[in-house]
This record gives sequence, structure tokens and C-alpha cells, in this order.
Amino acid sequence: MIMEAPLYLLPFAIAEMMAQASHSRQLTLADRYGLMAAVFDESLGDEERHSVNRLLRNVCKGRLQIVNEISALL
Repeated sequence: MIMEAPLYLLPFAIAEMMAQASHSRQLTLADRYGLMAAVFDESLGDEERHSVNRLLRNVCKGRLQIVNEISALL
């Protein structure tokens, strides 16, 4: 039997991701884990879900770069 660790999204994580991504134009490893947790969060509100979709669209369109850094430094 495989045990899976639960994913939990921190409060205000989506808003922080949006702000950081708009500033740095990058999605970090921590951001990607946050997005994964958001996708599985059934209690996510419409505004947050819209923000997640916007981040993913920006990656697809090349507006955000995927980086392997754990977090972006300001």
C-alpha cells in the first residue's frame, strides 16, 4: 500500500504567487507545489481558481518562465 502525503494550500498562497510571479516573471519549485495543492483543493474559491488558471495560461503563453529554484528572491 502506497501512503501519500496530503497537500495543503497555505492561506493567501495564490495571491502571493500572483504577486511574486508578476514581479519576477518566474514560477519557482515552491510555486509549482502550491499550484499542485491548489488544483486538488476542492474548497478553492472562484477568484482563486481563476488566478490559478491565469498563472497556468501565462506559463503556456511563455509569459512566465519555469525555474528550478526553490523560491524567488526580491
